Amino acid sequence: MKRSEKEAEESARKVTRRAMILGGTMLATGGILAARMRYLQVERASDFRLLAEDNRIGIEHLQPPRGLIFDRMGRILADNEQNYAVVMKREDTDDLDGVLERLSRLINIDMDELAEAREAILARYPHVKVTVADRLSWEEFSAVAVNAPSLPGITPEVSLSRIYPLGADFVHVVGYVGPVSDYYLETTGDTDPILQTPGFQVGRYAVEAGLEQDLRGEAGTLWVEKNSLGRVMRELDRQDPTPGQDLQLTIDAGLQNYAQVRMAGESASAIVMDVETGDLVALASSPSYDPNLFVRGISQADYTTLLEDEFRPLASKTVQGLYPPGSTFKMMTALAALEAGVIEPDETITCNGFVELGTRRFHCWRRGGHGRMNLEDSLSQSCDVFYYDISQRVGIEGIAAMSHKFGLGERHELPLSGIASGLIPTREWKRANRNEDWLIGDTLNVSIGQGFVLASPMQLAVMTSRIATGRAVEPRLVRSLNGRVERPAPAEPLDVNPEHLEMIRRGMWSVSNARRGTAYGSRVADEELQIAGKTGTSQVRNITAAERATGVTRNEDLPWDRRDHALFVGYAPADNPRYAVSVVVEHGGGGSTAAAPIARDLLLRALHGEVPPLSSYPINQRRAIEERHDNMELIPISPTGTDENGSIQA
Repeated sequence: MKRSEKEAEESARKVTRRAMILGGTMLATGGILAARMRYLQVERASDFRLLAEDNRIGIEHLQPPRGLIFDRMGRILADNEQNYAVVMKREDTDDLDGVLERLSRLINIDMDELAEAREAILARYPHVKVTVADRLSWEEFSAVAVNAPSLPGITPEVSLSRIYPLGADFVHVVGYVGPVSDYYLETTGDTDPILQTPGFQVGRYAVEAGLEQDLRGEAGTLWVEKNSLGRVMRELDRQDPTPGQDLQLTIDAGLQNYAQVRMAGESASAIVMDVETGDLVALASSPSYDPNLFVRGISQADYTTLLEDEFRPLASKTVQGLYPPGSTFKMMTALAALEAGVIEPDETITCNGFVELGTRRFHCWRRGGHGRMNLEDSLSQSCDVFYYDISQRVGIEGIAAMSHKFGLGERHELPLSGIASGLIPTREWKRANRNEDWLIGDTLNVSIGQGFVLASPMQLAVMTSRIATGRAVEPRLVRSLNGRVERPAPAEPLDVNPEHLEMIRRGMWSVSNARRGTAYGSRVADEELQIAGKTGTSQVRNITAAERATGVTRNEDLPWDRRDHALFVGYAPADNPRYAVSVVVEHGGGGSTAAAPIARDLLLRALHGEVPPLSSYPINQRRAIEERHDNMELIPISPTGTDENGSIQA
């Protein structure tokens, strides 16, 4: 049917409106697209250019060389050596197992180690490098580099690894480094990005751990261009790392080696300390172990062997070991009584072999007693009854205060691991820790270094240095950092009557030089180098009344771990002190027989700067001393590397 003219006009108007709407929509859409394209291509061009660059530019951290560690004469104690390794980044390969299998045909790698590496790779983020193998030979390293195109994700790298040339001599001083573990990250909260670098090592013990931030240095940054397979094509830019600071210790490597060899076969410790500066010139704990075992991660078998050794080689006995100080503590009791004015300098006390307190007897080590004793004699012959008497007059608080003044019961700050504070008990301490009242018998036990009192060899060395000088000497282990020699200020004088100190020194001189002195057998023949000291024997078991009645069992007839500890403290030369020493031989028996001979040898070695000449020893002992020195396998120590000021030479 033919439409009317009116209908045709109406239809034309509708078509025109639709065309206009459609055209407007298309125009608006085109405008939006054009604006978006302009935004992306012009306004955001620089941002997207950076994103594109990130797809082909890699950023890597450069490992800083760890600071070296030297002894006081510039001999190297901790060095760095090249380490050839292969690392893997999971995001750069689609065939992890295939690549690892091909790698195993190129290098000598244990299958268990390969499995561990695979687990570590899967446990890390894809972009994090993981060390697959290290300590490669040059031939293995070259083989990996040549075959790199067939090993996507694998990169051969040269890094630095720690090495300790003098091995076991310094493990308890220098310590060791080890791999960065999850435990380390959790406990330290260290967020340094360099810790994610494959094979990076951190200090785990002793100085390596205590001065980690100084020794570590700062990481550098490397910008490289990579292809689509992740292979480095070229280096774009580099910011070199800042090496760690070199460290010089106060320890003398020659004396340290002598101390370790001298104590071989014993569970013992020895400290030699410069009484003027506080420099620790020897800090030896026996037995020891090779720190190089820990650099890569010690095996479970090796670690179990060390852990189960009854001589406890893993412990640094010099600062971690705590012992009843025995008679080496008697100087503190005597000084407390003198300073309090409760005894006269020339007063004598009769020793009949024991004192009675209520129903209990407190025995002297000499069963029949010593007779009449003055202060000097009581130190020389180590009479216990003398100190039982004077301790009741001065009381535990006076003894405790004097002990702290001389460095006992104090934690001396050093960059070492597990430093113990020791224990100087008081009435308040017993009430708080034992919920018991203090007894007079407790005071008597403490007066001779038994009972609750505990001290470390380090604290005993500090005490002896302060007796020798009358000043508050503090121990020092760091001599210089990055070539800057740290010179300590003179120690402040102790608030102690010099005349009282001189009385103590005379008594200590008699210990080593009077015929009845307990250390007379370890005297020095050279009058200019004579030792002033004090022996100590601390019990680790109770002696019953029945045993005393039948005769106390000799140490040599007891199992090793039931024998007394042997101690000796001293300084030399007696009339012009230079060095103090403390020696503890665990379950060694008597201080005069086990500890004093070691202490004498160490003091003479420190004073002479070499193996002591036979002329320093009594004539009747020289043959035995010569034989012992001939049998000591000492490590040849390289020439020194310091100038006249003690700074390390380049």
